[in-house]
Amino acid sequence: MGFNEAIKLLTGVALFLFGMGLMGDGLKRLSGNSLAPILFRLSGTPLKGMLLGTGVTAVIQSSCATAVMTVGFVNSGMMKVRQAVGVILGAILGTSITGWVICLSYLDSSSGIAAYLSTATLTGIVGVVGILLRMTAKKQSTRHLGDILMGFTVLMYGMSAMSGAVSSLREDPRFLDMMTSMSNPLVGILIGALFTALLQSASAAVGIVQALSFTGAMTAAEALPLLMGITVGASVPVMFSAIGANANGKRAALIYPLTTVAGVIFCASIYYITDAIFHWPAASWRMDPFSVAGVNTILRLVLTLFLLPFSGLIADIVHAMVPSANSPAEVDPADRLEERFLAHPALAVEQSRLTIDEMAELSEQALLKGMGLFTDYSEKNFSEVAALEESVDHYEDSLGTYLMKLTGHELSTVENEEVSEYLHTLSDFERISDHALNLAQSAQEMHEKKMHFSEQGRHELEVLSSAVCQVVSMTATAFRDQDLALAARVEPLEEVIDDLCDKMKLSHVERLKQGTCTIEQGFIFNDIITNCERVSDHCSNIAVAMIELSGEAFRTHSYTHTLREKETEAFKSAYDEYAARFAL
Repeated sequence: MGFNEAIKLLTGVALFLFGMGLMGDGLKRLSGNSLAPILFRLSGTPLKGMLLGTGVTAVIQSSCATAVMTVGFVNSGMMKVRQAVGVILGAILGTSITGWVICLSYLDSSSGIAAYLSTATLTGIVGVVGILLRMTAKKQSTRHLGDILMGFTVLMYGMSAMSGAVSSLREDPRFLDMMTSMSNPLVGILIGALFTALLQSASAAVGIVQALSFTGAMTAAEALPLLMGITVGASVPVMFSAIGANANGKRAALIYPLTTVAGVIFCASIYYITDAIFHWPAASWRMDPFSVAGVNTILRLVLTLFLLPFSGLIADIVHAMVPSANSPAEVDPADRLEERFLAHPALAVEQSRLTIDEMAELSEQALLKGMGLFTDYSEKNFSEVAALEESVDHYEDSLGTYLMKLTGHELSTVENEEVSEYLHTLSDFERISDHALNLAQSAQEMHEKKMHFSEQGRHELEVLSSAVCQVVSMTATAFRDQDLALAARVEPLEEVIDDLCDKMKLSHVERLKQGTCTIEQGFIFNDIITNCERVSDHCSNIAVAMIELSGEAFRTHSYTHTLREKETEAFKSAYDEYAARFAL
């Protein structure tokens, strides 16, 4: 092979990889990112996991993408290591579908109706249709279909370029000698593994083997070790995905190399032992692209069926290989925000929702504990409030960064609305925890100074505390459940709390005049009132964001509108109810 042929081969590989990626991305987007959630929701048993892994990989045309996605599920706590075994085995099998797609590029020499499906005809028609859809379609789904067709077109041209580049090898004695050396199983497996690790794509490596087989110089004895090596080499990108993962994520990443190595050893042992005994005539058969695709599929099917019954054992082995130095609760809640999921917005949005729900719960706990310190102070409870506030700050930083990265990806209308809601409410939940810590510090100061309010002051704070705890609990519940009816009741209670705060300030001034309260007590009393008022304001912001978003207000950037329609009967009824319940 000369320099020009080598460049042509590399060009073909590049086109093939680009086309496969474009086609896979188009398929994922056309499916509305629904394939990824299906993986972790319906992979309860090894068999289900294998079938789902096979199906998803057949669609997205990449076992590596499926395996890396699965590592992300396990790393974030969405999936157990045992569930991941079946999915990854399915991915190993599902990637063989690409070999059959590649066979379409070798129909040129066929006769009859197949002649109309030749590479030139098929690629030309698909390419024209794809570019027309891509340039003229108004719907996103139709444009994604154009991406799929264009990806297929580029893939086909890439395969044609590879086949053309190696066509002269059929008469090259050096190539024939190399093929002969590959009949040595260990050499062939090693070359296949190294080549696939370099290309980072099992499908591309199989495509090159198919191109080489088209020269007529490759036998089954030479192709089989290469295909075995390709199976093992495809695990390298998956192992890279373990970088930065927790213990369970590393375990999931090890499943791919462990299963492929074990499966190849089993298949190679069975084949070569029986071949030594029976001298299979198939070993000398000349391979073509179709037979390569068939052998690749059979190899992966046998490997998968052999290993599937040992799913539990494989999970135990990877657990032993990566021991955990931590407690059983290894997964940090922030681990849910997996960078691997950004390529699958439906997953990323779902994980963001779960994480911000936890953040809302932590903010609620901080506030309730902070208010409780005024009646039952302890250093332990104060430390818990401080720890909760710090945890909420960490959630806000992680979520804010993650959501901003997510906005850079293509999102559906619903996903855009959800991300907008999360971005608008993040800071409000964080500020609630800040005010909870402020309240805890006020309680700490009172405890250290052995300070007590007057009986009337204590009564007023108890009423205000009850109202504020109620509005925070109501807001957090409404947000977690996306209960708009409950969210609509936040604003009337927030108004009642504002009125309470105003009355308490006036009452405190009267107590100062009467000498029943001191100036020092007054500072703390006013700080408590101010923090409670701010908490209710943030609750109002969250409720407003939920309600306005449901009315598609964010699409026109009208978040500044308020919900305070006091003239409505519903508002008046709710306001009167809360005013009576929290009367001083």
